[in-house]
Amino acid sequence: MKKFLALTILFCMLTATAFAASKDSAAEQRWEVDQLSAKTLQKLYAKYPAAEKIIGECYAYATLSNSGVKVLFIGSSHGRGVAINNETGEKVYLRMKELSAGLGLGAKEYNLIFLLNTPEAWENFIAGKTRFGASAEASANDGVSGGSIEGAEYVAPGVWLFQMTTKGLTLEATLKGTKIYKDKKLNR
Repeated sequence: MKKFLALTILFCMLTATAFAASKDSAAEQRWEVDQLSAKTLQKLYAKYPAAEKIIGECYAYATLSNSGVKVLFIGSSHGRGVAINNETGEKVYLRMKELSAGLGLGAKEYNLIFLLNTPEAWENFIAGKTRFGASAEASANDGVSGGSIEGAEYVAPGVWLFQMTTKGLTLEATLKGTKIYKDKKLNR
């Protein structure tokens, strides 16, 4: 019962933090997201040094910083981030929501880094049309020199994903629905 209460309090605190962030101006929120993205990339490069070259050479990439809670049969995650097109310089601010059903318990903060290797993957991703599939892949081909990045997995046509947990622990067996979409407030 104490764990359930602690998770409920944590969920309320995360929700309150999200509402507090919504009071900042759009420019302040964009700056915060840019800082989160830079920190996420630094952590990725520290763990997988070859990722820096591959991200610099891929068509586009996106970073999302998320937090989630899973209590018994229901779970949810939310996050924010930015997608950057290396070819055009376009920057699109994003939101993410995820709902899950299935047995589990825990809370965690995590980062997602998407490598978008084609113009089609970019367009589908920022339009919210990318459908994610499960994969057992353990590395991503960089598409340039034939190298690979340990820790990434293929999740959709032209899209590879790194996931890095920053805090927390969850134990779950769930079905998830994930939606990534443009942040209307932060994109001009």
